[in-house]
Amino acid sequence: MANAKAPPKPPLLERLAAFHRGIQAERSAAALLEAQGFRIVARRWKTKVGEVDLVARRPGLLIFVEVKARGRLDWAAESVSERQRSRIIAAAEAWLAANPNDLNGDIRFDAVLVSRSGAPPQHIPAAFDASF
Repeated sequence: MANAKAPPKPPLLERLAAFHRGIQAERSAAALLEAQGFRIVARRWKTKVGEVDLVARRPGLLIFVEVKARGRLDWAAESVSERQRSRIIAAAEAWLAANPNDLNGDIRFDAVLVSRSGAPPQHIPAAFDASF
């Protein structure tokens, strides 16, 4: 069995452009959530087991938010893989272990979809489920 080669990385400028698009999408998502009464408590929260793009709360509710930016909102909606969901859930578990008071309210996994087509960002409450 031959060793499979990893696909080549995109050139540095493409990776930097993608990084900056992601940061801008997260800013748009945070602004939308803040307009809905949420307070952003963490951005790009990373652990060994995964990352959460945004952690936000309002009284009685803590949300872990995956932000997806694509050319169209429907493409963004289709882009959250099962593996990504597992890593987000694992990172949320790490958050809750470090912040046990957050277990006192409701917890939800949301998504915010951002399109480069100019459509407004779309907040999807309870985009996926996890049991705690």
